[in-house]
Amino acid sequence: MATGSVDPVRVGIIGTGAISQIVHLPILTERTDVTVAGVCDVDQPKAEAIAERFGVGHVVTDEVLIADPEVDAVIICTPTYLHERLAVAALNAGKHVLVERPLALTAEATENVVNAARESGRCLMVGLSHRFRPDAGALATFVAGGELGTVFAVCGSSLTRRMPFGRITWRQQRGEAGGGALMDLGVQALDLAFWLVGYPKITRVSAVMRTGEAGVEDSATVLAVSESGTAFNIDVSWSLFAEADQHSARVMGTEGSGSLPPLQVHKQLGGRPMNVTPRQPKPRGGENLFTNAYRRLLDEFVRGISGHSDIPLPVEQIELMKVVEAAYRSAREQCEVAL
Repeated sequence: MATGSVDPVRVGIIGTGAISQIVHLPILTERTDVTVAGVCDVDQPKAEAIAERFGVGHVVTDEVLIADPEVDAVIICTPTYLHERLAVAALNAGKHVLVERPLALTAEATENVVNAARESGRCLMVGLSHRFRPDAGALATFVAGGELGTVFAVCGSSLTRRMPFGRITWRQQRGEAGGGALMDLGVQALDLAFWLVGYPKITRVSAVMRTGEAGVEDSATVLAVSESGTAFNIDVSWSLFAEADQHSARVMGTEGSGSLPPLQVHKQLGGRPMNVTPRQPKPRGGENLFTNAYRRLLDEFVRGISGHSDIPLPVEQIELMKVVEAAYRSAREQCEVAL
């Protein structure tokens, strides 16, 4: 598709699991500037049922979708162990690519995908929707402007309610997911913490994990320290006893602090802390923050496909996966790991 074309961009979706059904297909199929060219899944009957529900006319294999010259971009929503192979194949075929997080299983595999995007000249995005939340963006702006002073600590948590142990899914299998709660929840929690303060260089990592019933960690605590001395403390768990899941982040600085959700920012004014929280826009149509953030993410992806936005390569994801790998090593060897 030529840059500036008025024709709808043609997007294929690989994997028809929950994230495809909750955000990608509902959002994309309502857009007039996008045509969902096809879906694919190893579970053919499921793919056909999902395609019918969302009015998608073609159910194909990933090989056919990637090779189709009429397809401009693909969104990869498969188990993590397939991300690298599918993303590299799609980029090499000239497709723009959006991959659900994490970008790949390891730092090395992540670098392979980034390099493939660099060589192809195509857009590569990761499904890190928190970056498109207005509250997170506002807090990041306070930090970048120096309004909180020198940041010395960032805390984050992503805790989901404990559910009755049932059928093991791919997310609970080390070979397919790369780990347990840290890969499922921690990648996003770590990315948010690092992104809020400009992705500093991490020099050392410590972690403690608890193995759950599926044989992978169901809880993890990670402490990472940056080159400048900023401490990052991240807690993730699949075993929260509470009425609802809980996700939060807090930035502590020498002149102020900020947290979310909801967004709250306090800074020192006239010798005492004052509430300087900006008003936040309400998501349209009553959407929750999660869905609205994905709408914004997909809008940016479509703009990138169309040549209307310059999407930077996600090189920071290589460093993120180095931290994740160091955390697993630290927990396994019960020691601090230097990077």
